[in-house]
Amino acid sequence: MFATLIVSWIVYTVLRNVVRTTVRTAFISATTVVILHAGLGISPQDIWHQIIQLLQGFSQVLRVR
Repeated sequence: MFATLIVSWIVYTVLRNVVRTTVRTAFISATTVVILHAGLGISPQDIWHQIIQLLQGFSQVLRVR
């Protein structure tokens, strides 16, 4: 019974930390997108397009080697 409580507490702590980190990351990402859109006129689609181009560039570099 005592071991079950310890394992449950460990699982709870890990899950709580994962959820907190996920929420914090989502908030930072959303804030960044809103600031870029409001301040510089960069749309979320523009950001996504740049990310795709960056990943394609990495993919091509890895294929060449």
